[in-house]
Amino acid sequence: MSTPRRALIVIDVQQEYFEGLLQIQHPPRDESLARVTEAMETAAQSDIPAVVVQHKGPAGFPVFAPESSTFELHPEVAERADNAAHRMTKPFASIFAGTGLEDWLREREIDTITIVGYMTNNCVIGSAAAAEPLGFTVEVLSDATGAIDIAHSAGSAPAKQVHETLMAVLNSSWAAVATTSAWTQAVQSETALAGDNLIESAARGRDA
Repeated sequence: MSTPRRALIVIDVQQEYFEGLLQIQHPPRDESLARVTEAMETAAQSDIPAVVVQHKGPAGFPVFAPESSTFELHPEVAERADNAAHRMTKPFASIFAGTGLEDWLREREIDTITIVGYMTNNCVIGSAAAAEPLGFTVEVLSDATGAIDIAHSAGSAPAKQVHETLMAVLNSSWAAVATTSAWTQAVQSETALAGDNLIESAARGRDA
């Protein structure tokens, strides 16, 4: 297996998820933030380009309004963002829709994207799924991402259940899911993370 040509994608580590309406609940946001910055440090030390993304809503919108204080990056990420290879905003859950990121990655012959940031139940899973038809290999760091509690007319689920379920869903098809520590070891050994596949996952699920 060839050595992955990685880019670290830091998705929406903005104050909205710490001080706004969408505060991350699981894993604890301060813990996941520490893993995000750890991944950024590993990327910098390993010459892996980092892309720092901010979600941008319309002016006056309740979340991610560009004029709001919660649009800003968390200070721990902001202080590292000046060293990022690329910075961008996005209007949708996917990091690819209307951003030009695909072209940026292809120009640098990147074949693998490592996703950290928020939130698991929107932009993380949306970006991982969007990468599939583009041919990018996806890695998701389970302890450097996070979810919120959800409740609506179709049902409800606590953030821990949301996060753990979606990590299992991602690893069965769209991504290789691992901890930041395991990813760091893979980076240092220049190896790919091992994901699973839907067919074998389904067979094991049937037999369990």
